[in-house]
Amino acid sequence: MIDLSVIILTHNESQHIERCIKSLQQVTDKIFIVDSFSTDNTVSLAASLGAIVVQNPWVSYAFQFNHGIRSNPFQTKWLMRMDADEYITAELAQELTSSLSAIPEQVTGLYVKRRVFFMNQWIRRGGYYPIWLLRIWRNGLGICEELWMDEHIKVSRGETAQLQNDIVDHNLNNLTWWTQKHNNYAIREVIDLLNIKYNFGNTPTVEPDFWGNQEQRTRYLKIKYANLPLFTRPFLYFLFRYFIKLGFLDGKKGLVWHFLQGFWYRFLVDAKIFEVYQKAGKNKQDIVSHFRTEYGKDLASPHQSVRL
Repeated sequence: MIDLSVIILTHNESQHIERCIKSLQQVTDKIFIVDSFSTDNTVSLAASLGAIVVQNPWVSYAFQFNHGIRSNPFQTKWLMRMDADEYITAELAQELTSSLSAIPEQVTGLYVKRRVFFMNQWIRRGGYYPIWLLRIWRNGLGICEELWMDEHIKVSRGETAQLQNDIVDHNLNNLTWWTQKHNNYAIREVIDLLNIKYNFGNTPTVEPDFWGNQEQRTRYLKIKYANLPLFTRPFLYFLFRYFIKLGFLDGKKGLVWHFLQGFWYRFLVDAKIFEVYQKAGKNKQDIVSHFRTEYGKDLASPHQSVRL
């Protein structure tokens, strides 16, 4: 076992949690789960596999994860973030076992590659592999940034490095679940895009930089995307992913993925922004009031969101 503890957030993850924990047990037995009152057997499954489980009411992803960081009972040198529907490969487990203890002191965060599976197929193209994510960091030096969407781990000092092997994002739920989830995501995405324009909460984020790390480049591109005209950007984004980034080589399942995630979801977000403008106009305070009355959300703080 290496000097690493893992934090996982759960809510009704009985399909995934056993696979996730068993993959992590290749490297550590220090697994801490913050559950937002699951109604299935997620908690009992996790506890039976040796994980420590606490329950905490859901407010937002960042709030819940930072609660996990603060409450983590394991005093390990390194922390790791995992989602319940992810698992680590045997190759990453071997790499962590052989190299984590030898990481130089000035390195405080480690990036891993993420593979995305959809309909049981690895999505290799369209810009979806490799996706580099900072998932491992030195205890006490990392927090989850407080955004409505695309929250990343930020380290307060030091350098970062890249590991060579992968985590796998392989959700086993059906397509109806996926579309419902993304319909709920769309409201958070609307707020995030509007926040780029209106700066509702003045929340610090990673520094946008096209030539920086994955998070910095993603934030830079999202700001550019946010400034494109409504309804044109989903078309442009899909064409870029599917043709320029060779998404069409992912076959029929890839077509479903790139169309739904790269066009349908983005178009839905634009439609919801259009609805906001129709109902509230483009005045900042009117938009803030609209989200407070329509969705019960305080745009000044992700901590005031309710579970979607």
